Amino acid sequence: MLSLVSSAFAQGNNYAQNYHKFDGLALTPPMGWNSWNKFACDIDEKIIREVADAIVSSGMRDAGYTYINIDDCWHGQRDSLGFIHADPVKFPSGIKALADYIHSKGLKIGIYSDAGSQTCGGRPGSRGYEFQDALTYANWGIDYLKYDWCNTESLNAEGAYKTITAALRKAGRPIVLSICEWGDNKPWEWAEPIGHLWRTTGDIYNCFDCIKDHGTWKAFGVLAILDMQDGLRKYAGKGHWNDPDMLEVGNGMPQNEDRAHFAMWCMLAAPLIAGNDPRQMSKETLQILTNKEVIAVNQDTLGIQGFKYATKDSVETWLKPLAGGDWAVCFLNRAKTPASIQFDWQEKTIFDELSQRELNAKDHTYQLKNLWTGKKSGSTAKPLRANIPAHDVLMFRLSAK
Repeated sequence: MLSLVSSAFAQGNNYAQNYHKFDGLALTPPMGWNSWNKFACDIDEKIIREVADAIVSSGMRDAGYTYINIDDCWHGQRDSLGFIHADPVKFPSGIKALADYIHSKGLKIGIYSDAGSQTCGGRPGSRGYEFQDALTYANWGIDYLKYDWCNTESLNAEGAYKTITAALRKAGRPIVLSICEWGDNKPWEWAEPIGHLWRTTGDIYNCFDCIKDHGTWKAFGVLAILDMQDGLRKYAGKGHWNDPDMLEVGNGMPQNEDRAHFAMWCMLAAPLIAGNDPRQMSKETLQILTNKEVIAVNQDTLGIQGFKYATKDSVETWLKPLAGGDWAVCFLNRAKTPASIQFDWQEKTIFDELSQRELNAKDHTYQLKNLWTGKKSGSTAKPLRANIPAHDVLMFRLSAK
């Protein structure tokens, strides 16, 4: 017996798994579109193709939205060998043909599964089939996987996500892994080596300042989710992002609230995953989603999540250090009434320990540009005085040069 054990160890462990995500992906927060917020389970290949076309024709692709992500309810059944197939009614051409179409548009494709036995929508989950599913996704040409957390009886979250990461690595195709366990198991503490982004909260709800109680779970409005990001910025960076959930821009909130929602997600260095219907969006929605200078704050190569610097009455002041010595500054009015602000740039030097960056308007004058109007707005030589409408933002880029 001893000789057999020694022989086995001498051969090495041929079954060791690689639990480390693919490097070099999501070096800035991922940008794209996901089907869930608008369509939920009412999806099919016609809708996905039309959305991909609209993402291109509207200019969203050129603004950075490259992932077309199919969420829950695309699944059919598993075959006799356990391999998953798409719903033959909703996706008669199959996911591979759809992936080829999306790739032909200069876009990438994402798919959805679940660590449990069933998805949240009651379709086949990946539990026990992780390596088969990963191989299937690789063969289909998938670029992004959102991996949910429903029906995960007794599973350990870190272990379950390590398993799907190992499966993706074994399949060999570089795929962005979006960890979606709603922040219940504090993924920010363990997920950096495993996934490229992780949800920090439960589902978003198309409301600026409210919480929707579903009984066994709650959905959160924009401000509620924003408040839940407190203390998490130190965990985010290139290739590993806090995910406060997908965007609700264009799904019914007024323009001012959509603008504030989008601005704050950009300040958070959050993934920008649109959740509207790009085939039927208004001019105002498109302008918000494709504001290149606001997007540039989100996609900044320094890769630092913004932080709340101060609160006075209903107005919060948020700062985000940017590459090259620039800063983004966003004033958020949480109230239902307009607010007046006065901000003296030279009052104190602001130092961010996380990025080791300093905003020193006493010794250096920064030029201000209003990122929503596109207009130059003076400099930090004089205090800022402005009015901010209800549930809206005032957002600047401070240029060091």
